[in-house]
Amino acid sequence: MAVLKWTTDYFQEKGVSEPRASAEVLLAHALHLSRLDLYLRYDQPLTPEELTRFKALVVRRRAGEPVAYITGHKEFWSLDFLVTPAVLIPRPETETLIASVLEVFPPKTEDRRPKTGMPWGLEVGVGSGAIIITLARELPHTRWVGVDISGPALEVARENARRHEVSHRISFLRADLLAALKPEPRFDLLVANLPYVPRPVFEELHKDIKEYEPREALLGGEDGLDLIRPLVQAAPVMLAPGGWLALEVADGQAEKVAALVEETGKFEQIDKIPDYLGVERVVRARRREG
Repeated sequence: MAVLKWTTDYFQEKGVSEPRASAEVLLAHALHLSRLDLYLRYDQPLTPEELTRFKALVVRRRAGEPVAYITGHKEFWSLDFLVTPAVLIPRPETETLIASVLEVFPPKTEDRRPKTGMPWGLEVGVGSGAIIITLARELPHTRWVGVDISGPALEVARENARRHEVSHRISFLRADLLAALKPEPRFDLLVANLPYVPRPVFEELHKDIKEYEPREALLGGEDGLDLIRPLVQAAPVMLAPGGWLALEVADGQAEKVAALVEETGKFEQIDKIPDYLGVERVVRARRREG
């Protein structure tokens, strides 16, 4: 399809990131096809209406708007999530957080607490809901509370929970970190992918990210730990003995965050887990029994 090659070359010339993938996803979206189906009709010319739709998408991408915001969708853990400019776009490295939880929180976790019924999980900073919804699907024996300070983000998360048929097991709350929750050890799992980008790094982010994705979902203060630090300090009060804490962190932060967890004196088995690029992406720890 000549238009695909032309668009790829055009994006490359204009400095658009991932030019080939951007062209493929946008063309498939304009034609209401999957990327695979796109190649099944590779030699079929576009109608004038299809070409007009596609050109409008190309203009938006050329300006820097992320593909996920243009299409309104992003795949995560092989699931399709709705995304809007109110939420951070789910990233592949965040799948490390999912995998790290599933390593220690298998489907039979409920056997550990037979008197209390379903185990409870908590996510702080749900955004699109990609993490909490994926874990709710992977762990069908669990119930969840999801907290976010952004009302528009929670609306996106609620809609994604409905689409993936887990809304009956997730309660969403609007709050700043743990402010809306009673401080008691009721949760068996606490996960978070909070804003962790240090200010100097934020200032150097690519235009696609810095100018389009929500600043409040990215910037974590001067050292990136403005929200992670208080969450780590409060986590022991919220976790049941034997419960797990799992936090996504930025490149270079794992050692500092692991030290913060250690300083509480309430955790053991503190691990730093690398993502697919070898970056220590997740800090995971178990709440001591005593």
